[in-house]
Amino acid sequence: MSLLRIFRYIAIVEGISYLLFGVTMPLKYMYEIVEPNYYVGMAHGMLFLLYCALGLSCAVRYKWKFGFSVMVFLASLVPFGTFYLEAKYLREEDAYVDNRINK
Repeated sequence: MSLLRIFRYIAIVEGISYLLFGVTMPLKYMYEIVEPNYYVGMAHGMLFLLYCALGLSCAVRYKWKFGFSVMVFLASLVPFGTFYLEAKYLREEDAYVDNRINK
């Protein structure tokens, strides 16, 4: 499995963890149930760090342009950003990398 494919999977999981805050924040602030937010927050933090590290590794390995690398980072800060990035750019890049490896 290529580094880029692993990054694609982490991008999806990181995006899901980010969206889970939409469920856990009302639980925390409206119903004073803090545990789900604590665990989702910890998982999201670790996934975010992994996403950034893998994004940087991919940028170096696949020689991404600086602007694209910045966009990859910014996608993690916007709800649904990682899903869009994965569907629009990373899937095509992964197919291109697979074609180069299989030749």
